[in-house]
Amino acid sequence: MYGDVLPTRHGPTPLDPSFAQREGGCWNPPGSFPTLYLDEDMATARRNLRAFIARWRYEPEDLRDDTGPILVGCTLPRRQASCDVYSRAGVRAAGLPDSYPFEKDGRLAPHARCQPVGARVKAAGLRGVRARSAQSPDGAGREPAWFPTSARSVARRVRALAFTAWFRG
Repeated sequence: MYGDVLPTRHGPTPLDPSFAQREGGCWNPPGSFPTLYLDEDMATARRNLRAFIARWRYEPEDLRDDTGPILVGCTLPRRQASCDVYSRAGVRAAGLPDSYPFEKDGRLAPHARCQPVGARVKAAGLRGVRARSAQSPDGAGREPAWFPTSARSVARRVRALAFTAWFRG
């Protein structure tokens, strides 16, 4: 799993789920429950960075190691059952359109549509959602959202990669 670190957004603690607890995200409403949003692989992390900076005046290739985002590899506690929102059956069971993460008209599914799903998953005792990435047109990318159960339940940092090592590597 990878948590990408964009310093202006996440601050110095990229594996802290309290940011999304305060601000909300795709699977949790603002002020609800801690959630850590991750990329399952480097290819998805690269696609997400490109989408994040799409409106910037420069390209990722213009960044240096000391100015570009680092990528933090992590592990989650074992035996974490999550909701499948990537297979056809899982998407359908979540009550989302077959085209998820897009609506039938091609627009990205809004957070307001997904947050109730995340709340139901959390209430059911599951530890998160493993969803299709909107940045992978072929549906291959995965973006897990993890719901830790307590302050002791943490994502463990296993490595940090400098920008050129993960983005260009």
